[in-house]
Amino acid sequence: MNPLNHVAIIMDGNGRWGLKNKNSRNAGHKAGLNTVEKIIKETIRNNIKFLTLYAFSTENWKRPKKEINYLFKLLENFLINRIEDLHKQNIKLKIIGVKNFSLRLNKLLNQSEKKTSKNSKLQINLALNYGSKSELIGAFKNINKNKDKISEKSIKKYLQTKDIPDPDILIRTGNTKRLSNFLLWQIAYSEIFFEKKLWPDFKEKDYNKIIKKFKNIKRNYGNI
Repeated sequence: MNPLNHVAIIMDGNGRWGLKNKNSRNAGHKAGLNTVEKIIKETIRNNIKFLTLYAFSTENWKRPKKEINYLFKLLENFLINRIEDLHKQNIKLKIIGVKNFSLRLNKLLNQSEKKTSKNSKLQINLALNYGSKSELIGAFKNINKNKDKISEKSIKKYLQTKDIPDPDILIRTGNTKRLSNFLLWQIAYSEIFFEKKLWPDFKEKDYNKIIKKFKNIKRNYGNI
């Protein structure tokens, strides 16, 4: 049975769910937060140590400004209202991506990371303004700047996930089969599961079904 340390999720389908059920993309983003809470609980119950959630990509800035503002307001409210609870549950929050948001949001993100930095039950990596191509370009720039030799080890050293094990599983909801510039280096040997359900419809039973399937997969890593 395969050990499972790290699950990464592309939480796709919030906007489509909102339009379909509430005639509002924003309603879908709000509903998606409920799924996040459920999946965090289930991740802890399964004794998984790392959970990476793709919340906002470098490409998402192309969306309407009103929708972007709503997303960041949701995140602000979540940090204000829920970070104490996450801290009490011994959950660590780490941001991957470039923090070039409002002063208020940047401050909340930094405070949340600092407050939870010593927690050890679960590490949630929140990918915000994250793009794998940008991350890799940054790594190569740092290798060049520090005159390091190019190797797998040196590239990993300068990734934003340098102290995090690579994902064992990548899940994408929303019935879309692409990686969308997410952890392209790190998922080289991840098992990938594309889920038809939109993110707000994704339930604990769906998550556990994937976990069970993963644990019984024969993982060869290029061997036979």
